[in-house]
Amino acid sequence: MNSPFFTEDHEDIRDMARDFAEKALAPVAADIDKNDKFPQELVDTMAEMGFLGLKIPEEYGGSGMDMRSYVCVMEEIAKKCVTATLYISSANSLSTAPIIMAGTEEQRKKYLPGVASGEGMISFGLTEPNAGSDAASLTTKAVKDGDDYILNGRKCFITFAPIARYTTIYAKTSPEKGAKGITAFMVDMKAPGVSCGKPEEKMGQRGVPVSDVILDDVRVSKDCILGEVDLGFINAMKTLSVGRVGVAAMSLGIAQEALDLAVEYTKARVQFGKPLAKNQALRFMMSDMETKLNAARMLTYNAAWMMDNKQDATKAASMAKYYAAEAAFEIVNKSLQLHGGYGYSKEYEIERLYRDVRVNSIYEGSSQVQQMVIAGKLLK
Repeated sequence: MNSPFFTEDHEDIRDMARDFAEKALAPVAADIDKNDKFPQELVDTMAEMGFLGLKIPEEYGGSGMDMRSYVCVMEEIAKKCVTATLYISSANSLSTAPIIMAGTEEQRKKYLPGVASGEGMISFGLTEPNAGSDAASLTTKAVKDGDDYILNGRKCFITFAPIARYTTIYAKTSPEKGAKGITAFMVDMKAPGVSCGKPEEKMGQRGVPVSDVILDDVRVSKDCILGEVDLGFINAMKTLSVGRVGVAAMSLGIAQEALDLAVEYTKARVQFGKPLAKNQALRFMMSDMETKLNAARMLTYNAAWMMDNKQDATKAASMAKYYAAEAAFEIVNKSLQLHGGYGYSKEYEIERLYRDVRVNSIYEGSSQVQQMVIAGKLLK
């Protein structure tokens, strides 16, 4: 790919990810979706290839690569198996960014190597039943008790919670301060008082367990605090900026696959005596798809480049996530339309992509939340 955003090293990691996706993931993607189970051997392979530790510093068991390397891998993997990208994105964004940004040296040594090796998964506990888009209104509390804190509350839609070793829990330590009174805690999922709700039956992106996390008088030591007391919300928002670029990259991969499928199908499908691809109305439809995909790609690559160059990418990340997620849904929807009745059949890949892409404009900040962030930066 000839792009000013990427170097030869970036393209090498892209090629490696593409080869893995085509050879190892594409043949089993439909079964993963059908059985709602992702093979452990694939997790192990991704760890061995360095995908789970792409952005984790080398001294903690990772590869120490940059955001653009992460985007390359996410984009290529998403083309063939969206579920696999969730293992990669969790390990390189929501699981580890809070620790890399705010953790002590001891915490980094304790938690990061296990994520890179695939043996110590960490989930991200921010969302609550009544605090989704309005994350600052969370009600989970952490009350100081000597040198410890007692946590009580409930988190919902927590990706990987049922199989996580730890969860980063955001709780109010100073409720009267609102968003300025939230603290991040590393919570052992085997600790007394910690339990998970029933796994969610999801529409798409199957093969990744998601559930509530219930905290009932859970005692954690002060050593489990990430960063400073009452400054956890800042940590969460910075983490989400990283995650949003990952979702944008995932959206690119899904959209590219959907467009490729549309091109292939319309060239082969003959109606009214000629291939569908010869129909001008359909050609214009695919022109729109290609244009929006490339616009989304530039927004995503630019946000990753800004992060790599230590620039404030908050607005850029939200624009990338907002536009790429919405564009991907439109592209997949049009691709399914171009497939006609076959697109509605589970025998065709586009049906799975349609279900997989739908959540991208919802999680890690809905499209409406991204508009709020963009407007907030623009009109500050």
